[in-house]
Amino acid sequence: MRNWSIPAGRVFGVELRIHLTFFFLLLFVWLTESASHGPASAGRGLALVGIVFASVLLHELGHALVATHAGVPAKAIILLPIGGITLLDETQQPVEPGVLTWKRDVRIAIAGPVVNLAIAFAAASILLAVAPEIHLWTKPWDLQSGNLPRALVWSNLWLGLFNLLPAYPLDGGKILRALFSRRMDSVRATRRAIAIGQAFATLFMLTGMLWNIWLTMIGFFLFIAAQLEERSAVFQSVLETVRLEDIMLTDFATLSPADTLEDALDKAVHSLQDDFPVIRGSDMVGVISKQRILQALRAEGNGYVQAVMNRLFEVAQKNESLASAFRKLTARNLSIIPVVEDQRLVGIVTLQNLMHSMALLAESRKLRKAALNS
Repeated sequence: MRNWSIPAGRVFGVELRIHLTFFFLLLFVWLTESASHGPASAGRGLALVGIVFASVLLHELGHALVATHAGVPAKAIILLPIGGITLLDETQQPVEPGVLTWKRDVRIAIAGPVVNLAIAFAAASILLAVAPEIHLWTKPWDLQSGNLPRALVWSNLWLGLFNLLPAYPLDGGKILRALFSRRMDSVRATRRAIAIGQAFATLFMLTGMLWNIWLTMIGFFLFIAAQLEERSAVFQSVLETVRLEDIMLTDFATLSPADTLEDALDKAVHSLQDDFPVIRGSDMVGVISKQRILQALRAEGNGYVQAVMNRLFEVAQKNESLASAFRKLTARNLSIIPVVEDQRLVGIVTLQNLMHSMALLAESRKLRKAALNS
């Protein structure tokens, strides 16, 4: 997400990012408008891109609002010219085995096109009432910078209808994935839907070379979006299939509740850990971070770890999945999870090492897959 997009603030608490393909569209429109109608029309071309941007943003906010209502709040929205990608925080609502979620996914997917079609209907009704000379339904039925009110209607109409195509990651493709997930696991369903989406992207690009350059652009954007979703699917596969014993830290430092904060800081200085389990005998009684040790020393001077440690913590079994650990970390905003076996501490998983390990595991799986295919 971060490699090919730039931050653009937050909307209703959701991180908003603009994918670099939007700037490619901006450059494409500016060049074509300048070549066709001169530099004076380039500004109207930029306004046309602004209309597309606003339409895509409202489309994705529709997804985000329905998802939040369904109990899976949005973490971030990546805007692309053909729509966007709303990243949902599904760790906030773990799904029990056997519970069907495909209906929820269909509701979330259909929300975006409904928003665009509603905007198109409302704008068309107003324009037909107050400005019938615009000839809204006269050909060509495409986006034209020379008539921005008409472009508002057609951009939303085409965006809504186009996203209903069964080409993942378009919303129609997400509906298709939801139907696939009724009889296979979510990762396989996503990959099958992505394959169909890439076939559509290739078809659009080839057809566009023979007929209309805009189709080539759409195919290109669709292919980029499918690539983003494929990475997300690989990441989700890592979350669900890798066990904590595969990535937990087994060589780690611990503290005692009877340690002074100065002694704890001295141990922390000589350790790469940011978080430490606090052990009394063979029992774990709390956790503490370097930052908390420093804060306590600055505020109250030297004291004991027992007085400032966090007594609320989660533990995990070493055969649990990364997805389970991630849910536990995010549910209480924790930064460390002790891993136990037979009530004995055998390792720790920190948020820092979890994110690092997931990225490395995803890359190693891609390398192995590439080696098998070569």
